[in-house]
Amino acid sequence: MEDKTTSALARNQAEEVRALQDTIYVLGGKWKLPIINSICNGNKRFRDIERSIPGITTRMLSRELKDMELNKMITRTVYPDSPVRVEYESTEYCQTFAPVILAMIAWGKEHREMIRREG
Repeated sequence: MEDKTTSALARNQAEEVRALQDTIYVLGGKWKLPIINSICNGNKRFRDIERSIPGITTRMLSRELKDMELNKMITRTVYPDSPVRVEYESTEYCQTFAPVILAMIAWGKEHREMIRREG
């Protein structure tokens, strides 16, 4: 049997905490994962993303999209049509997070079902 102290030291808890904090900083909060999910489900225009996420305000969506662009999670492309068209897409970097998002969705469904059964 493995000694928990040795295992914890080998894993470098301080580094793990920093990595978790970085992840939460970039993807935490109420709106970022639903925005990523919306974009990955084909919503590219601001209004389409907004309509797909119940309860999000225009101001909050705008703020979160800017933050996500700075963190290289999405790209914003402006097309010089008349009127101007703006589209958002997930980056390849963002797509590396897809397995984690899918696992979170599956866990959330299982959790809700477990609570419902035992409720």
